[in-house]
Amino acid sequence: MKITKEAALRYHSEGKPGKIEVVPTKPYRTQTDLSLAYSPGVAEPCLSIQENPLDAYKYTAKGNLVAVISNGTAVLGLGDIGALSGKPVMEGKGLLFKIYAGIDVFDIELDEKDPDKFVEAVKAIAPTFGGINLEDIKAPECFEIERRLKEELDIPVMHDDQHGTAIISAAGLINALEVAEKKIDKVKIVVNGAGASAISCTRLYMMLGAKKENITMLDSKGVIYKGRTDLNEQKQEFANENTKARTLSEAIKGADVFVGLSRGNILSKDMVRSMAAKPIVFALANPVPEISYEDAMDARPDVLMATGRSDYPNQINNVIGFPYIFRGALDTRATSINEEMKVAAVHAIANLAKQPVPELVNKTYSVNNLSFGPNYFIPKPVDQRLITEVSTAVAKAAMETGVAQVEIKDWEVYQDKLRELMGYESKLTRQFYETARRDPQRVVFAEGGHPNMLKAAIEAKEEGICYPILLGNTDHITRLAHNLDLSLDGVELINLRNEKETLRREKFAKLLAEKRAREGMTVDEANDRMFDRNYFGMMMVETGEADAFITGVYSKYSDTIKVAKEVIGIREGFEHFGTLHILNSKKGPYFLADTLINRLPGTDSLIDIALLTENTVKTFNYEPVMAMISFSNFGADTGGSPEQVHNAISHLHKYHPEVLIDGEMQINFALNKDLRDKKYPFNKLKGKEVNTFVFPNLSSANSAYQLLQGMTDAELIGPIQMGLNKPIHFTDLESSVRDIVNTTAIAVIDAMIEKNKK
Repeated sequence: MKITKEAALRYHSEGKPGKIEVVPTKPYRTQTDLSLAYSPGVAEPCLSIQENPLDAYKYTAKGNLVAVISNGTAVLGLGDIGALSGKPVMEGKGLLFKIYAGIDVFDIELDEKDPDKFVEAVKAIAPTFGGINLEDIKAPECFEIERRLKEELDIPVMHDDQHGTAIISAAGLINALEVAEKKIDKVKIVVNGAGASAISCTRLYMMLGAKKENITMLDSKGVIYKGRTDLNEQKQEFANENTKARTLSEAIKGADVFVGLSRGNILSKDMVRSMAAKPIVFALANPVPEISYEDAMDARPDVLMATGRSDYPNQINNVIGFPYIFRGALDTRATSINEEMKVAAVHAIANLAKQPVPELVNKTYSVNNLSFGPNYFIPKPVDQRLITEVSTAVAKAAMETGVAQVEIKDWEVYQDKLRELMGYESKLTRQFYETARRDPQRVVFAEGGHPNMLKAAIEAKEEGICYPILLGNTDHITRLAHNLDLSLDGVELINLRNEKETLRREKFAKLLAEKRAREGMTVDEANDRMFDRNYFGMMMVETGEADAFITGVYSKYSDTIKVAKEVIGIREGFEHFGTLHILNSKKGPYFLADTLINRLPGTDSLIDIALLTENTVKTFNYEPVMAMISFSNFGADTGGSPEQVHNAISHLHKYHPEVLIDGEMQINFALNKDLRDKKYPFNKLKGKEVNTFVFPNLSSANSAYQLLQGMTDAELIGPIQMGLNKPIHFTDLESSVRDIVNTTAIAVIDAMIEKNKK
């Protein structure tokens, strides 16, 4: 997509100018809150820190706060544009830190080019921060600035322009060499560019085994060789003694690897053709690479290509590294980011590219089967596993090399905290999975030929939460699995329309006809229905041939509900069933019902929904505090749905006094206990935070959960079926693979509870 000047300026100016803001993390609504936040309460942590400086990590944001500092002398491809002009870039870097690793940032633009004064300024503000990210500082000054700050500060310091590109490209190089079946200590490498990034990349390649005598580096004047008199200290380090080449075209002949950190369109097709077999070309100039992807592939179809661009395979993107490197360093309170930590990050990134690719990554890039090879040897920036894999590797290296001040003792717990921090996983979903793994059940997936359903079934099997049974055309499912590079080992396939399933269909039909004989169903009618996956699959659960059933990515709710009532039936003691959605928020989970089944529930329906909801919430080990929602409060409106809600509450209070529920009430009174208790002190929920909401009709409940889903980043789980006799669960038409796996875990738990009852 072409980014226009107008679009870029509009993006940065619309609404609140800029890209970042400061958000309070503590309550501040009351006078008590403010007195604790500032004077007089703030004196206590100040005195504690004076007595023990490390308490700053306990009582302030220091441990999760990084400074992004620049003097604007080498801003992206814009050059020396000044400190203030570089501020949008530094804000952008802060945004990336936050969204990828949950790290807070203050961007600091220093209007100072003198290295000594720059260092002194950074040292003076360093107590504020847990780490320093140097950014967009030109060479050679950046080398001296970073060296001094690393020596003179006791917090992590990293110049990302140097080391970020080095770490990501090194991970890509390791994997590209593996694909090309070449050894790093044998290959001939040409590095075009001799700035901060090129120098750091080359140093890191040598740490990983590349031989100095096999490396040729070029600057804007040509090959850097022994005898040139215009070389600074860093360039002299890479002056080649053995080469007679003086130009890029001469140096690249027979080379195995080209790494471009220079400018666009300087590598020709003929130069690529002159390289060794299976050449590796990293054209990293941005936005125009040293050679376009199309030209490189046209010149050499066997080329292994990486660029700095997201619209081509194998993007060398610093965001794959720096957020997670700082995350691991901060979490161990490392005093520095040393070479061992960088190498650990390289190997973690490289290894991640060899693992199966999550559905989110494939979906984001509109592909079905990314797998390790020429078109995928570097993880994608959206891969959520980067934070656990890279941060863990860096933290371990910090501990092993003695720069960590905090020891991480349980790595699984640490990785769980990282997932929770980023909202990739919650305690609740992890609880579901851990519970389901204790006793995996046989789960039937109705639409086995749907890609998302197939992927979810296999992922659920690999998670260890179920034994999947897929319904559908077995040949189609097998082909689809092959195309998606999925293994069907351990997966049962059933084509219910096959002749060999005749006896089972007839058995199921006879049982269903007997069950519904007094409702006019004949055996012939029941037999016809057994060609429908929902009937067949639910009968498998009804007869005990399976333990749970998942449907919904093709089926309409109205059709599925009808089948469920006919085949499974509603739980004894109830006349209705419903569904629940769980909203995982920073404040904890909220439970919303009924979000799917009952369109215009009357008083009796609302009573059933409330009792089913209470029981379901308790199943998840939460104590339900329930509010029945309406547009009026406690009898203020005496007609329509408020009256039905009011009557349902009266019944519940009289016949089920143990249920902690009240209403009818507006949503703001449900959410604000102080407001509710002040205005209506008689309410049964006095002093308690509501976590469960029963809505007066399907329109309000469905709209509420979809509105929340569209407007927040909180995880939404559901729909969760409540009130049927057996574990029959539904998904949405738009359900992602992860949504279906979550539903599967809940269905397994439901089946486990059902078995325990018996």
